[in-house]
Amino acid sequence: MQSVPSRRHVIADDIRNQISTGRIKAGERLPSEAQLSSRYEVSTPTLRSALAVLQGEGLVEKIHGKGNFVRYPLRRITYVGGGRTPRMESSAESALRVSVRTTNLQAHGQLTGLLGVSASSPLTEFFCLSHEGKSPHSLARIYVPRDLSPTDVPAEAHCCKSVEAKLAELRPPLAEVRERVSARPPTPEEAATLRISSALAVLAITRVAADSTGRVVEAALLVLPGDRADALFSTHHVTDERTS
Repeated sequence: MQSVPSRRHVIADDIRNQISTGRIKAGERLPSEAQLSSRYEVSTPTLRSALAVLQGEGLVEKIHGKGNFVRYPLRRITYVGGGRTPRMESSAESALRVSVRTTNLQAHGQLTGLLGVSASSPLTEFFCLSHEGKSPHSLARIYVPRDLSPTDVPAEAHCCKSVEAKLAELRPPLAEVRERVSARPPTPEEAATLRISSALAVLAITRVAADSTGRVVEAALLVLPGDRADALFSTHHVTDERTS
């Protein structure tokens, strides 16, 4: 016996069809939730459930205080790990720009363990939010000991490479890099910042870099929405060739 589609899926199918056929274009604001509820003759919770389906598919994004908008197709981005300098590759990286917010703070909670420092040790946080057009793409929180913190990190850059280059100027050469990758639901703050559904999994990457003395000189927490991100790690085995 074939099941009858729920009202939320009927609504989601109809809006999805309007988007795919171009009747509602990328960047266009959807009617208000009250208007849509009236049009489809459903309650507000049912309508929001239908919109959540579309948000989970990356077709619609909700901007707080403004409404629901059809999302521009976002390019996939690949985090390339396994090296001393991480890379973020995109099919059109020049289309991404990164805004950077710098904050001086004291080590607390998780940060004391990541950086191997005592509570209240002086740190600097670089909060990096990348955008493609007007849409948030990914975010990163980078923590370094205060004495290794550059003072001229740009507030806005065209890509992550320029920010990483500034951070590398003061730190000693890296001897060890540890990266942990996990998939998890976004926190409420992450979902709001990236304008994604709380049901969409994110790729969470924790990267800790240490120098030859074992001192942790940088810890980075990256959050990449699962609908547009991949992680790639390559290992190069060097053969020890001995000649007689």
